[in-house]
Amino acid sequence: MKPKFAVFPIIIFALMLSACAKKEENKSAAISPPATLISVAKAENRKLEVAEQTVGEMEGLVDPTVGAEVAARVVQVLAHAGQDVKKGQLLAVLDAVDLSLQRREAQAEIGRIEALLANQGKTVDRNQRLVEKNFISRSALDDAASQQDVIRQQLEGARAQLATIEHNTTKTRILAPVDGRVEKQIVSPGDFVKIGDPLFQVIGMQRLRAHLPFPEGVAAKLHAGQTVRLSTPTSPDKVFTTTIREIKPLIGTSNRAADVIADVVDQAGWQAGASVTAVVVLGEHTEAIVVPETSVVLRPAGEVVYVIKDNVAYQRIIQRGLRQDGMVEIASGLSAGETVAVDGSGFLTDKAPVKILQANDK
Repeated sequence: MKPKFAVFPIIIFALMLSACAKKEENKSAAISPPATLISVAKAENRKLEVAEQTVGEMEGLVDPTVGAEVAARVVQVLAHAGQDVKKGQLLAVLDAVDLSLQRREAQAEIGRIEALLANQGKTVDRNQRLVEKNFISRSALDDAASQQDVIRQQLEGARAQLATIEHNTTKTRILAPVDGRVEKQIVSPGDFVKIGDPLFQVIGMQRLRAHLPFPEGVAAKLHAGQTVRLSTPTSPDKVFTTTIREIKPLIGTSNRAADVIADVVDQAGWQAGASVTAVVVLGEHTEAIVVPETSVVLRPAGEVVYVIKDNVAYQRIIQRGLRQDGMVEIASGLSAGETVAVDGSGFLTDKAPVKILQANDK
Protein backbone atom coordinates (compact mmCIF):
# COMPACT_ATOMS: atom_id res chain seq x y z
CA MET A 1 0.00 0.00 0.00
CA LYS A 2 1.43 3.41 -1.07
CA PRO A 3 1.72 6.18 1.54
CA LYS A 4 -0.99 8.95 1.24
CA PHE A 5 1.51 11.81 1.21
CA ALA A 6 2.73 10.72 -2.22
CA VAL A 7 -0.38 12.30 -3.82
CA PHE A 8 0.47 15.85 -2.72
CA PRO A 9 3.24 16.55 -5.28
CA ILE A 10 0.80 15.68 -8.08
CA ILE A 11 -1.84 18.10 -6.75
CA ILE A 12 0.71 20.90 -6.33
CA PHE A 13 1.96 20.37 -9.91
CA ALA A 14 -1.62 20.56 -11.27
CA LEU A 15 -2.24 23.85 -9.44
CA MET A 16 0.93 25.33 -10.86
CA LEU A 17 -0.12 24.38 -14.40
CA SER A 18 -3.52 26.00 -13.86
CA ALA A 19 -1.95 29.22 -12.57
CA CYS A 20 0.38 29.39 -15.55
CA ALA A 21 -2.55 28.94 -17.94
CA LYS A 22 -4.43 31.86 -16.32
CA LYS A 23 -1.34 34.07 -16.59
CA GLU A 24 -1.08 33.24 -20.28
CA GLU A 25 -4.77 34.15 -20.77
CA ASN A 26 -4.32 37.48 -18.94
CA LYS A 27 -1.19 38.22 -20.96
CA SER A 28 -3.04 37.47 -24.18
CA ALA A 29 -5.90 39.74 -23.10
CA ALA A 30 -3.45 42.55 -22.39
CA ILE A 31 -1.89 42.16 -25.82
CA SER A 32 -5.30 42.23 -27.62
CA PRO A 33 -7.44 45.11 -26.18
CA PRO A 34 -11.21 44.90 -26.62
CA ALA A 35 -12.69 46.46 -29.78
CA THR A 36 -14.09 49.99 -29.43
CA LEU A 37 -17.74 50.40 -30.44
CA ILE A 38 -18.07 53.15 -33.07
CA SER A 39 -20.34 54.51 -35.77
CA VAL A 40 -18.98 55.35 -39.21
CA ALA A 41 -19.64 57.58 -42.20
CA LYS A 42 -18.23 57.83 -45.69
CA ALA A 43 -16.34 60.89 -46.85
CA GLU A 44 -18.37 62.45 -49.64
CA ASN A 45 -18.15 65.22 -52.20
CA ARG A 46 -20.39 68.19 -51.60
CA LYS A 47 -20.72 71.79 -52.76
CA LEU A 48 -19.88 74.19 -49.92
CA GLU A 49 -20.45 77.92 -49.84
CA VAL A 50 -17.69 80.30 -48.86
CA ALA A 51 -19.68 82.71 -46.72
CA GLU A 52 -19.39 85.33 -44.01
CA GLN A 53 -21.99 85.71 -41.26
CA THR A 54 -22.90 88.55 -38.92
CA VAL A 55 -25.75 89.73 -36.68
CA GLY A 56 -27.21 93.19 -37.22
CA GLU A 57 -30.39 95.16 -36.56
CA MET A 58 -33.50 96.09 -38.52
CA GLU A 59 -34.45 99.74 -39.02
CA GLY A 60 -37.85 101.03 -40.10
CA LEU A 61 -37.67 103.37 -43.09
CA VAL A 62 -41.23 104.64 -42.58
CA ASP A 63 -41.71 106.11 -39.09
CA PRO A 64 -44.38 108.82 -39.32
CA THR A 65 -45.32 110.91 -36.30
CA VAL A 66 -49.10 111.11 -36.06
CA GLY A 67 -50.09 114.69 -35.14
CA ALA A 68 -53.31 116.47 -34.26
CA GLU A 69 -55.04 118.17 -37.20
CA VAL A 70 -57.65 119.92 -35.04
CA ALA A 71 -57.50 121.52 -31.60
CA ALA A 72 -59.44 119.41 -29.12
CA ARG A 73 -59.24 117.38 -25.93
CA VAL A 74 -58.22 113.72 -26.04
CA VAL A 75 -61.24 111.61 -25.07
CA GLN A 76 -59.93 108.07 -25.63
CA VAL A 77 -56.60 106.36 -26.40
CA LEU A 78 -56.89 102.95 -28.06
CA ALA A 79 -53.26 102.16 -28.96
CA HIS A 80 -50.18 101.95 -26.78
CA ALA A 81 -46.41 101.65 -27.22
CA GLY A 82 -45.35 98.27 -28.58
CA GLN A 83 -48.73 97.49 -30.13
CA ASP A 84 -48.96 96.34 -33.76
CA VAL A 85 -51.48 98.32 -35.81
CA LYS A 86 -52.93 98.19 -39.31
CA LYS A 87 -53.31 101.10 -41.68
CA GLY A 88 -56.59 102.90 -40.89
CA GLN A 89 -56.87 101.43 -37.39
CA LEU A 90 -58.32 103.79 -34.78
CA LEU A 91 -55.60 105.00 -32.39
CA ALA A 92 -57.39 107.73 -30.41
CA VAL A 93 -60.55 109.85 -30.32
CA LEU A 94 -60.67 113.63 -29.80
CA ASP A 95 -63.63 115.60 -28.43
CA ALA A 96 -65.88 116.61 -31.36
CA VAL A 97 -68.49 118.65 -29.43
CA ASP A 98 -67.15 122.04 -30.58
CA LEU A 99 -67.08 120.90 -34.18
CA SER A 100 -70.60 119.55 -33.87
CA LEU A 101 -71.83 122.97 -32.67
CA GLN A 102 -69.99 124.68 -35.53
CA ARG A 103 -71.64 122.28 -37.95
CA ARG A 104 -75.12 123.15 -36.69
CA GLU A 105 -74.29 126.85 -36.93
CA ALA A 106 -73.06 126.44 -40.50
CA GLN A 107 -76.19 124.51 -41.46
CA ALA A 108 -78.37 127.28 -40.01
CA GLU A 109 -76.43 129.89 -41.97
CA ILE A 110 -76.91 127.91 -45.17
CA GLY A 111 -80.64 127.77 -44.51
CA ARG A 112 -80.80 131.55 -43.96
CA ILE A 113 -78.88 132.28 -47.17
CA GLU A 114 -80.99 129.82 -49.18
CA ALA A 115 -84.11 131.69 -48.01
CA LEU A 116 -82.59 135.01 -49.04
CA LEU A 117 -81.63 133.58 -52.42
CA ALA A 118 -85.13 132.26 -53.00
CA ASN A 119 -86.66 135.62 -52.12
CA GLN A 120 -84.20 137.46 -54.34
CA GLY A 121 -85.04 135.10 -57.17
CA LYS A 122 -88.66 136.14 -56.88
CA THR A 123 -87.62 139.80 -56.95
CA VAL A 124 -85.64 139.25 -60.15
CA ASP A 125 -88.60 137.47 -61.80
CA ARG A 126 -90.98 140.25 -60.82
CA ASN A 127 -88.64 142.97 -62.08
CA GLN A 128 -88.24 141.06 -65.33
CA ARG A 129 -91.99 141.22 -65.93
CA LEU A 130 -92.10 144.90 -64.98
CA VAL A 131 -89.29 145.72 -67.40
CA GLU A 132 -91.15 143.90 -70.18
CA LYS A 133 -94.18 146.17 -69.46
CA ASN A 134 -91.93 149.26 -69.23
CA PHE A 135 -93.01 149.92 -65.64
CA ILE A 136 -89.38 150.05 -64.36
CA SER A 137 -86.02 150.72 -65.92
CA ARG A 138 -83.59 148.06 -67.06
CA SER A 139 -81.06 149.17 -64.44
CA ALA A 140 -83.44 148.17 -61.63
CA LEU A 141 -83.52 144.60 -63.03
CA ASP A 142 -79.73 144.54 -63.31
CA ASP A 143 -79.36 145.61 -59.65
CA ALA A 144 -81.72 142.84 -58.54
CA ALA A 145 -79.83 140.25 -60.62
CA SER A 146 -76.50 141.42 -59.23
CA GLN A 147 -77.84 141.09 -55.68
CA GLN A 148 -78.98 137.57 -56.54
CA ASP A 149 -75.44 136.65 -57.67
CA VAL A 150 -73.98 138.03 -54.42
CA ILE A 151 -76.36 135.92 -52.34
CA ARG A 152 -75.56 132.86 -54.47
CA GLN A 153 -71.82 133.35 -53.79
CA GLN A 154 -72.56 133.69 -50.08
CA LEU A 155 -74.38 130.36 -50.22
CA GLU A 156 -71.39 128.69 -51.89
CA GLY A 157 -69.11 130.09 -49.17
CA ALA A 158 -71.39 128.80 -46.41
CA ARG A 159 -71.53 125.36 -47.97
CA ALA A 160 -67.72 125.30 -48.24
CA GLN A 161 -67.51 126.26 -44.58
CA LEU A 162 -69.82 123.37 -43.67
CA ALA A 163 -67.71 120.95 -45.74
CA THR A 164 -64.58 122.14 -43.88
CA ILE A 165 -66.24 121.58 -40.53
CA GLU A 166 -67.43 118.11 -41.53
CA HIS A 167 -63.95 117.25 -42.78
CA ASN A 168 -62.40 118.47 -39.54
CA THR A 169 -64.90 116.34 -37.62
CA THR A 170 -63.40 113.22 -39.24
CA LYS A 171 -59.99 114.34 -37.97
CA THR A 172 -61.13 113.79 -34.39
CA ARG A 173 -60.68 110.07 -35.11
CA ILE A 174 -56.92 109.49 -35.14
CA LEU A 175 -56.06 106.66 -37.55
CA ALA A 176 -52.83 104.72 -38.15
CA PRO A 177 -51.22 106.02 -41.36
CA VAL A 178 -49.41 102.73 -42.15
CA ASP A 179 -49.17 99.11 -41.06
CA GLY A 180 -46.62 99.07 -38.27
CA ARG A 181 -45.95 99.25 -34.58
CA VAL A 182 -46.60 102.07 -32.12
CA GLU A 183 -43.13 103.17 -31.04
CA LYS A 184 -44.32 106.00 -28.76
CA GLN A 185 -47.64 106.95 -27.18
CA ILE A 186 -47.25 110.68 -26.56
CA VAL A 187 -50.74 111.68 -25.33
CA SER A 188 -53.12 110.40 -22.70
CA PRO A 189 -56.87 110.84 -22.16
CA GLY A 190 -57.67 114.35 -20.92
CA ASP A 191 -54.77 116.07 -22.69
CA PHE A 192 -55.66 119.12 -24.79
CA VAL A 193 -53.84 119.17 -28.11
CA LYS A 194 -53.36 121.93 -30.64
CA ILE A 195 -52.98 121.58 -34.38
CA GLY A 196 -49.62 119.96 -35.10
CA ASP A 197 -49.07 118.49 -31.62
CA PRO A 198 -47.60 114.92 -31.85
CA LEU A 199 -49.85 112.11 -30.64
CA PHE A 200 -48.11 108.85 -31.63
CA GLN A 201 -45.00 107.66 -33.43
CA VAL A 202 -45.65 104.64 -35.64
CA ILE A 203 -42.88 102.64 -37.29
CA GLY A 204 -43.95 101.10 -40.59
CA MET A 205 -43.05 97.47 -41.38
CA GLN A 206 -43.49 97.49 -45.17
CA ARG A 207 -40.00 98.86 -45.83
CA LEU A 208 -37.20 97.90 -43.47
CA ARG A 209 -33.45 98.27 -43.70
CA ALA A 210 -30.91 95.82 -42.30
CA HIS A 211 -27.72 97.29 -40.84
CA LEU A 212 -25.05 94.57 -40.85
CA PRO A 213 -21.67 95.22 -39.19
CA PHE A 214 -18.67 93.47 -40.78
CA PRO A 215 -15.00 93.80 -39.79
CA GLU A 216 -12.69 95.67 -42.10
CA GLY A 217 -11.05 92.51 -43.45
CA VAL A 218 -14.37 91.00 -44.52
CA ALA A 219 -15.81 94.30 -45.79
CA ALA A 220 -13.02 94.47 -48.37
CA LYS A 221 -14.52 91.36 -50.01
CA LEU A 222 -18.04 92.77 -50.18
CA HIS A 223 -19.64 95.02 -52.79
CA ALA A 224 -23.05 96.46 -53.68
CA GLY A 225 -25.31 94.01 -55.50
CA GLN A 226 -23.87 90.95 -53.74
CA THR A 227 -26.40 88.36 -52.58
CA VAL A 228 -27.18 88.25 -48.85
CA ARG A 229 -29.53 85.89 -46.98
CA LEU A 230 -31.35 87.36 -43.98
CA SER A 231 -33.28 85.75 -41.13
CA THR A 232 -34.79 87.20 -37.96
CA PRO A 233 -36.15 85.71 -34.71
CA THR A 234 -39.52 87.41 -35.24
CA SER A 235 -40.08 85.27 -38.35
CA PRO A 236 -37.92 82.18 -37.70
CA ASP A 237 -39.26 80.07 -40.58
CA LYS A 238 -38.51 82.65 -43.27
CA VAL A 239 -35.19 83.30 -45.00
CA PHE A 240 -35.26 86.43 -47.15
CA THR A 241 -32.78 86.72 -50.00
CA THR A 242 -31.85 90.22 -51.11
CA THR A 243 -28.77 92.16 -52.24
CA ILE A 244 -26.38 94.57 -50.59
CA ARG A 245 -27.58 98.13 -51.20
CA GLU A 246 -24.48 100.00 -50.05
CA ILE A 247 -21.50 99.79 -47.72
CA LYS A 248 -20.69 102.61 -45.30
CA PRO A 249 -17.49 102.79 -43.23
CA LEU A 250 -17.90 102.89 -39.45
CA ILE A 251 -14.57 104.27 -38.27
CA GLY A 252 -14.27 104.23 -34.49
CA THR A 253 -11.50 104.44 -31.92
CA SER A 254 -11.41 100.67 -31.46
CA ASN A 255 -12.38 99.29 -34.86
CA ARG A 256 -12.77 100.05 -38.56
CA ALA A 257 -15.95 98.07 -39.18
CA ALA A 258 -18.27 98.61 -42.13
CA ASP A 259 -22.04 99.06 -42.05
CA VAL A 260 -23.42 96.86 -44.82
CA ILE A 261 -26.97 97.89 -45.74
CA ALA A 262 -29.69 95.75 -47.32
CA ASP A 263 -33.40 96.51 -47.79
CA VAL A 264 -36.29 94.25 -46.76
CA VAL A 265 -39.66 94.93 -48.41
CA ASP A 266 -43.12 93.53 -47.57
CA GLN A 267 -42.05 90.67 -45.29
CA ALA A 268 -44.76 89.64 -42.83
CA GLY A 269 -43.53 89.26 -39.26
CA TRP A 270 -40.33 91.26 -39.76
CA GLN A 271 -40.04 94.13 -37.29
CA ALA A 272 -37.99 97.27 -36.87
CA GLY A 273 -35.59 97.02 -33.96
CA ALA A 274 -35.32 93.23 -34.18
CA SER A 275 -31.99 91.48 -34.64
CA VAL A 276 -31.18 89.99 -38.04
CA THR A 277 -28.68 87.31 -39.03
CA ALA A 278 -27.01 87.82 -42.40
CA VAL A 279 -25.02 85.41 -44.55
CA VAL A 280 -23.12 86.84 -47.50
CA VAL A 281 -21.98 84.24 -50.04
CA LEU A 282 -18.47 85.02 -51.33
CA GLY A 283 -17.93 81.89 -53.43
CA GLU A 284 -18.17 78.10 -53.34
CA HIS A 285 -16.11 74.89 -53.29
CA THR A 286 -17.86 72.66 -55.81
CA GLU A 287 -16.09 69.34 -54.99
CA ALA A 288 -15.29 69.61 -51.31
CA ILE A 289 -14.62 66.37 -49.39
CA VAL A 290 -16.69 66.49 -46.21
CA VAL A 291 -17.16 64.32 -43.12
CA PRO A 292 -19.20 64.82 -39.94
CA GLU A 293 -17.56 67.39 -37.70
CA THR A 294 -17.42 64.95 -34.76
CA SER A 295 -15.14 62.61 -36.72
CA VAL A 296 -12.24 65.09 -36.49
CA VAL A 297 -10.30 64.79 -33.21
CA LEU A 298 -7.19 66.46 -31.86
CA ARG A 299 -4.08 64.38 -31.21
CA PRO A 300 -0.42 65.31 -30.48
CA ALA A 301 0.26 64.98 -34.22
CA GLY A 302 -2.51 67.49 -35.00
CA GLU A 303 -6.08 67.12 -36.21
CA VAL A 304 -6.80 63.56 -37.37
CA VAL A 305 -9.56 61.28 -38.54
CA TYR A 306 -9.61 57.51 -38.14
CA VAL A 307 -10.05 55.63 -41.38
CA ILE A 308 -11.72 52.24 -40.82
CA LYS A 309 -10.46 49.20 -42.78
CA ASP A 310 -11.23 45.59 -41.83
CA ASN A 311 -12.44 46.65 -38.35
CA VAL A 312 -9.18 48.47 -37.62
CA ALA A 313 -8.84 52.25 -37.13
CA TYR A 314 -5.92 53.92 -38.91
CA GLN A 315 -4.98 57.42 -37.86
CA ARG A 316 -4.85 59.95 -40.70
CA ILE A 317 -3.53 63.50 -40.22
CA ILE A 318 -5.74 65.99 -42.10
CA GLN A 319 -6.07 69.68 -42.87
CA ARG A 320 -9.46 71.14 -42.01
CA GLY A 321 -11.33 73.51 -44.34
CA LEU A 322 -14.82 75.03 -44.23
CA ARG A 323 -17.53 74.13 -41.75
CA GLN A 324 -21.19 74.01 -42.73
CA ASP A 325 -24.32 72.38 -41.32
CA GLY A 326 -22.45 70.00 -39.00
CA MET A 327 -20.00 68.93 -41.71
CA VAL A 328 -16.35 69.86 -42.09
CA GLU A 329 -14.30 70.06 -45.25
CA ILE A 330 -11.13 67.97 -45.39
CA ALA A 331 -8.71 70.04 -47.44
CA SER A 332 -6.02 67.29 -47.46
CA GLY A 333 -5.38 63.84 -45.99
CA LEU A 334 -8.56 62.05 -47.03
CA SER A 335 -10.23 60.86 -50.22
CA ALA A 336 -13.92 60.72 -51.08
CA GLY A 337 -15.46 57.32 -50.38
CA GLU A 338 -13.21 56.40 -47.45
CA THR A 339 -14.94 55.32 -44.24
CA VAL A 340 -14.18 57.26 -41.06
CA ALA A 341 -15.13 56.80 -37.43
CA VAL A 342 -17.73 59.24 -36.08
CA ASP A 343 -19.18 58.41 -32.66
CA GLY A 344 -16.42 56.96 -30.50
CA SER A 345 -13.59 58.46 -32.55
CA GLY A 346 -12.33 60.32 -29.48
CA PHE A 347 -11.48 56.99 -27.79
CA LEU A 348 -9.42 55.57 -30.66
CA THR A 349 -5.70 55.23 -31.22
CA ASP A 350 -3.82 54.25 -34.33
CA LYS A 351 -4.51 50.62 -35.40
CA ALA A 352 -7.01 50.09 -32.63
CA PRO A 353 -9.59 47.31 -33.21
CA VAL A 354 -13.14 48.55 -33.61
CA LYS A 355 -16.64 47.21 -33.79
CA ILE A 356 -19.01 49.10 -36.06
CA LEU A 357 -22.34 49.96 -34.48
CA GLN A 358 -25.15 48.82 -36.73
CA ALA A 359 -28.46 50.68 -37.00
CA ASN A 360 -30.38 47.93 -35.17
CA ASP A 361 -27.83 48.04 -32.32
CA LYS A 362 -28.83 51.56 -31.29
